[in-house]
Amino acid sequence: MISAGDFRNGLTVEIEGVVYQIVEFQHVKPGKGAAFVRTKLRNVVDGGVVEKTFRPTEKFPQAHIDKKEMQYLYNDGEMYNFMDNESYEQIALTAEAVGDTMKFVKENDNVKMLSYKGNIFAIEPPMFAELEVTETEPGVKGDTATNVTKPATVETGAQVAVPLFVNQGDRIQIDTRTGEYLKRI
Repeated sequence: MISAGDFRNGLTVEIEGVVYQIVEFQHVKPGKGAAFVRTKLRNVVDGGVVEKTFRPTEKFPQAHIDKKEMQYLYNDGEMYNFMDNESYEQIALTAEAVGDTMKFVKENDNVKMLSYKGNIFAIEPPMFAELEVTETEPGVKGDTATNVTKPATVETGAQVAVPLFVNQGDRIQIDTRTGEYLKRI
């Protein structure tokens, strides 16, 4: 059990059956009345952010989030299939459970599965992905006065805005958190 007076950024706690990660906290001691802890909490399952205040003596159970490295095997149309790198056990997740986190992940890439009490609630792809551009329009020569971008489709099927000098067949690096083009490889 962790008291609200011991809250720190990044800590995960279970409050009223919901697992939250502490994004921000502030100990407040007003001139009159008792001290309290003002927090900004992020729901680890759906990503929603709420602000709550607590008395410093309130206690909550700490939530242990398990991160497990798994290999993405394939998508059979309905299910995304993954394999545990240690036990070689395979699991399948629906497209709704995966969401759009897999749009920059190729087959055989490693991802981190986040689970709480055995229930997988999120997938963390690698921070950066190196992908080949499969389709894009050729850039117009001389149109380099500003940071002009054009749409490109990468080998996973995702759309990315890339600079004009990127051509079909080029390998590019993408930030998977934002979906932004970083550099040509």
